Amino acid sequence: MITDGLPLVDHHCHGIVPHDLDHRGFAALLGEGRGRGGDPLDSMLGLAIRKWCAPLLDLAPHSTAAEYTARRLDLGAEAVAIRLLRAAGVTDWLVDTGYPPEAALPGRLGGGTDHEVVRVEQVAETLAARGELTLDTLRAELADRGEHAVAFKTVIAYRGGLAVPATRPADSDARKAADSWLQSGQARLTDPVLLAWLLHETAATGASLGLPLQVHTGFGDDDLRLDRANPVLLSDFLRSTKDSGVTVALLHCWPYHREAGYLAHVFGHVRVDVGLAVPLVGARAGAVYAELLELAPFPSVLYSSDGCGVPETHHLGATLFRHHVGRLIDSWIGDDLIATDDAERLVQAIAADNARAAYPHLASPTATE
Repeated sequence: MITDGLPLVDHHCHGIVPHDLDHRGFAALLGEGRGRGGDPLDSMLGLAIRKWCAPLLDLAPHSTAAEYTARRLDLGAEAVAIRLLRAAGVTDWLVDTGYPPEAALPGRLGGGTDHEVVRVEQVAETLAARGELTLDTLRAELADRGEHAVAFKTVIAYRGGLAVPATRPADSDARKAADSWLQSGQARLTDPVLLAWLLHETAATGASLGLPLQVHTGFGDDDLRLDRANPVLLSDFLRSTKDSGVTVALLHCWPYHREAGYLAHVFGHVRVDVGLAVPLVGARAGAVYAELLELAPFPSVLYSSDGCGVPETHHLGATLFRHHVGRLIDSWIGDDLIATDDAERLVQAIAADNARAAYPHLASPTATE
């Protein structure tokens, strides 16, 4: 298969919970239900774990969920992480260090280099908790954190949705919003004016530092309104930033991955992935990748796992990418739709080269314990 052994740059993921997990604890870190919905091991995700991860833990493929979680406990969390992460074949992990708290970095457990992605809402919330939040301190903190990172990330989709205005709110309005938020005593930033100001400020800071802006789009847990997370809602913001010098990476995107592909088609500074969806859709990952590639320019498509909490998600992102994208591109070669040399360049670009082009600071490790 054309993707066999292909090294990957995982342009968006999270850390690993470092302690042992029983079945319930393990299930709570899988998928987006956080243990409140049905058992995620009784789903396409569960089938993928039992097929692709079980053999790396010395189990037969398709061992039962109970056998799998028991074996995880026998081996211990660190040993499981080392096996699964090393087998992922990732050279660089771009890690959102904002969640989960106190997580172990994947590169330190499984090899490869860790790089920090700064979650910008958390920057504002930390300053507010210290009683130090002003627009000036927020600007300064973004610039300081950015000096040691490879990207910024926003979760504004969770806080109020992606319908961000094309123009930055005036500083006077943002100050009023910040004062109102501080007076409310709420720890979580949800004010739409301050969020919009922060997003525009982050884009400007990213442009000056050469840092892309990652944006969560598409599905997530029950804290998110899916209809407000459609990336087309960002059209005005993308239009206003297209000549600013910032790269905007649309994360996850499903079920709006075709819309995301369209945005990458019309805006040259947009990059896209389908990371979060791939482990969850399991055997249907090939269809998702094929739909993304219908319209998205090939240089705009990046690999990610969005692995979070447990290393199975990091491993499945890599394994299912190689398996399903490999089958897809091999079928194009078989149908004489693409030359073999072009196909090799294409898969290498999505696996690593496009990310290296999009993230100019990837050369140096920046993540910290």
